[in-house]
Amino acid sequence: MLKSLNKPVDMTTGTPWKGIIQFTLPMLIGNIAQQLYATVDSIVVGKYIGDNALASVGSSAPILNMILALFIGISGGAGIMVSQYFGAKNRESLSYSVGNSIVATLICSLFLMIFATPFIHPVLKLLNTPGSIIGECTNYLTISVVGIAGLAFYNILSGIIRAMGDSISTLIYLLVATVINIVLDIYFVAVINMGVGGVALATVIAQFISAILCFLKLKKMTGYFDMKIEYFRPMKKYIMTIIRLGLPSGLTQAIMSSAMIVVQSLTNCFGELFIAANVVIMRVDGFAMMPNFSFGMSLTTYSGQNVGAGYYDRVTKGAKQGTFIAVMCSTIITGIILLFGKHLMGVFTETQELVDMSYRLMMILAAGYIAVAVSQSLSGIMRGAGDTMTPMWISLITTVFLRVPIAYGISFLTRSEALPYGIKECIQISLLASWVIGALLTVIFYAKGNWKKRRLS
Repeated sequence: MLKSLNKPVDMTTGTPWKGIIQFTLPMLIGNIAQQLYATVDSIVVGKYIGDNALASVGSSAPILNMILALFIGISGGAGIMVSQYFGAKNRESLSYSVGNSIVATLICSLFLMIFATPFIHPVLKLLNTPGSIIGECTNYLTISVVGIAGLAFYNILSGIIRAMGDSISTLIYLLVATVINIVLDIYFVAVINMGVGGVALATVIAQFISAILCFLKLKKMTGYFDMKIEYFRPMKKYIMTIIRLGLPSGLTQAIMSSAMIVVQSLTNCFGELFIAANVVIMRVDGFAMMPNFSFGMSLTTYSGQNVGAGYYDRVTKGAKQGTFIAVMCSTIITGIILLFGKHLMGVFTETQELVDMSYRLMMILAAGYIAVAVSQSLSGIMRGAGDTMTPMWISLITTVFLRVPIAYGISFLTRSEALPYGIKECIQISLLASWVIGALLTVIFYAKGNWKKRRLS
């Protein structure tokens, strides 16, 4: 039975919403498991080291996300290419897509390991990172970047496997890695007192294990493509397609991370307690976003396979059904946050002031998850069809031209002698505004239908 579950699924047949849910559920569990990496890190750090260490992990996140933008791009381009060639039953192009994606990931991993590490500490100083946490931030980021290949290869290889319709295998591998990460977190921090660096090392080891498992899975999928050495030779057609399809996704992530870094500079001005509160919010936010991201990824695969097969009516039908289900899930999650928010915050820290601040700020964001459900679902449809530029421009507009100015504008307008940097809520208000406007723009551009003209030849 397990063997039948973890084989590629053809999403060009059957009832759309059933196929979408069947594909999304294991991916959702996997995304939740992946979020546990960051959550367990924060819980262990907050409970065993303290609030300042928790703040150091949070200050590291925007920079790490910026570094990962390159792999987001490769993964996005590879996933779209694989899903469309899989749907079109084009074995040779599928084989070259897999091989060239792996080679591109290896080259980019080595590049970042060598050239990004020396700039970590200078960038943290540039962002006004408090002196009390900058040392731990540097340590955490250095270990994460040196071990970046594990995370990179897991994301690329699992994306390829999912693009062929198998979301079960990647779930199993991720659950194994999550258990290893939790055990190592506790051992490195609570037992041998490695501090924040131990948390980063535990995550790196777990990610390498999940990447190895994904690679071994791919070697067993030769019924659908080949992994001969000739397919690992860089080919201009496939490398350029990865760049064309993946660059907008990578730029989107880079743009969002850049905006986060700029906003993080403002966040740092409010002190260690507020930074720690934002870490707690991000961890709860990560779980709240999981259904949205999962449906977005699922609809990308669904759209890619059906566009590859030329079934545009199925794409439209699946978009409506998938978006509706995603919105319902987000509505339920929003209700849970509103009812049990304080209890969720209390998992990360015993400092009541930190719990109260985190809960108050989280309430501002709660309603925005429904808007994100819409934007993620419809963006997934457009990306799967090959239109990665439209979601990129929407992210650029909402993140750079809306979120950053709104955050700094509210901060400036609310400054006083008692509040030299304005109200702290400016960070969350700006994020909520960008989510809502982003959803409206996504609906408009999806309805225009230009994404239907982006099918690969």
